[in-house]
Amino acid sequence: MTTPSQVDTLSGPSTRREERKVLAGTLVGTTIEWYDFFIFAQLTATLLSPLFLAPLNESNPGLAQILSFALIGISFLFRPLGAVIAGHLGDRLGRKAMLVFTLVMMGAATALIGMLPTYAQIGAWAPVLLILLRVIQGFSAGGEWGGAALMAVEHAPLNKRGLFGAYPQIGVPVGMILATGLLFFLNSSMSKEDFAAWGWRVPFLLSIVLIVVGYLIRRAVAESPVFQEMALRKKESKAPLGELIRNHKLPVLYSTLIFIGNNAAGYLLIAFFISYATRTLKMPTPQILLATTLASFGWLIFTLVGGWLSDKIGRVKTFLAGYAIVFAWMLPMFALIDTKNIWLYGVALFVLTIGLGLSYGPMSAMYAEMFPANVRYSGISIGYAFGAILGGAFAATIAETLLQSTKWAGSIGIYIMVLCVISAIGVVLAKETKGRPLGVSAHH
Repeated sequence: MTTPSQVDTLSGPSTRREERKVLAGTLVGTTIEWYDFFIFAQLTATLLSPLFLAPLNESNPGLAQILSFALIGISFLFRPLGAVIAGHLGDRLGRKAMLVFTLVMMGAATALIGMLPTYAQIGAWAPVLLILLRVIQGFSAGGEWGGAALMAVEHAPLNKRGLFGAYPQIGVPVGMILATGLLFFLNSSMSKEDFAAWGWRVPFLLSIVLIVVGYLIRRAVAESPVFQEMALRKKESKAPLGELIRNHKLPVLYSTLIFIGNNAAGYLLIAFFISYATRTLKMPTPQILLATTLASFGWLIFTLVGGWLSDKIGRVKTFLAGYAIVFAWMLPMFALIDTKNIWLYGVALFVLTIGLGLSYGPMSAMYAEMFPANVRYSGISIGYAFGAILGGAFAATIAETLLQSTKWAGSIGIYIMVLCVISAIGVVLAKETKGRPLGVSAHH
């Protein structure tokens, strides 16, 4: 009989100082990744179609908006490739190396978007180069999340995995707060003409500063204790991806299903609502950006609560509570948004973040507990990437298409409700994982 792994004890494998470095490293990295992603998503909602799809935007603005939302989705299609490569290398070479690599790649692509010529300057090459940089962003995002989630969860004490795992998750709302807050400041402090001419480039170029900070913090973080065990025991799989495909298909399927509803609802908050409120309802852009920023604080708080709660009552119950809230709130939420009242708009978004947080906070811990150590990075990255494709990748595109075809925003709510049911089924099928051993000795 083997002794229990040090990662499966209540005390955890790390010192307090090391734990703080790990949590800071996973939070800072995912914050920067998602800041980069959200800057693009939110500018897509307001500005990028006239800049990069100019002729189409003049002849058919509705179709141009649908296509510009599709630019968000294109990058998601390359997430599985990033997940496969970073997951495979992360299971063989370590979590830390992949985290630094994906961070630098995402930052470089984002900064280059800020330097791109527009359609007016180089014609059709402008959207082609934009798509290429979006592909690079998608590739790096596909490898980022799995590494960050595992660094947090594999360093955590047994009874705090949910809470520790929530730290890379709150990189999403923190990144959104930074992105939306900066766009609010720029929209409020310069004319629309200046913002369209050059101001939109500023958030992309500022990514360079964030990348340097993130790189320095991540380099200081120790390798995951589970990977150290794997290296010491020399028992890791020679081909983790092959073993994952042969022996762990169901956990990959369940982890894909679990994420769909949350990711789709999240991308309404991230991208679609801003476009809908400003372009369709004609509400003022600065107010909408401020309301979205404030709602992101709710997402941050309830994601941490979701991770903490999953350590107390279990991952499954926490997920189901979150999805029940998102499901029940969908139609009332659109009714409030359609009043065109900025206060009711803010309430609509904030209540949504309660359900989003509870169905996002436990994800790192639950996914990590679903896979054995030697295929864990590959497994959770691929499940997450496919869930994002079926969930958020084209959620804004589908929402815009539904709105233009039905002329009723509630049809978007029904679409999200269906996805919530699918995700809830995935959660139930995966069963409770809280407390499952993560160490190498548990799986060999």
